Amino acid sequence: MTAVPLKHRTAFPPRAPGPAGVSDRQFAALPWRRQADGSVKVLLITSRETRRWIIPKGWPMTGRTPEQAAAQEAYEEAGLVGEARPDPIGAYTYGKKLRHGAVQTVEVQVFPMEVLVERLAFPERGQRQKLWTSPADAADKVDEPGLKALIRRFHPPRA
Repeated sequence: MTAVPLKHRTAFPPRAPGPAGVSDRQFAALPWRRQADGSVKVLLITSRETRRWIIPKGWPMTGRTPEQAAAQEAYEEAGLVGEARPDPIGAYTYGKKLRHGAVQTVEVQVFPMEVLVERLAFPERGQRQKLWTSPADAADKVDEPGLKALIRRFHPPRA
């Protein structure tokens, strides 16, 4: 699945209903690539406001499957193009701070995405930092316990 330019994205997509106690649902990509030596690296990006290490994620998009929405976010936030798997490797929750100060609980389904191309120009270029690192190091850098656990358990398919 290749990412589609922003002009094809719905500006205010409907939110998918989440499980009990969860206000909303987002979809995320766990971008990965295999190195020449066979090791695996995953990509983290910084959030725009708090500058914490996270993975690309966003809201559902009209006309897109969850894994397509995750792949689109990976393109917009990090310039990545690749194939997101249709089955999530898991989910985690986090508290999203809203503009008026309240905190909303959001469940994030995570889809592994093998990165085929890393573009130099992309919509959020200059707004975030990117870091390719080992899954173990990535897990140490993220704050959300559920995301830490997902990254630690991640094993891409064999080549």
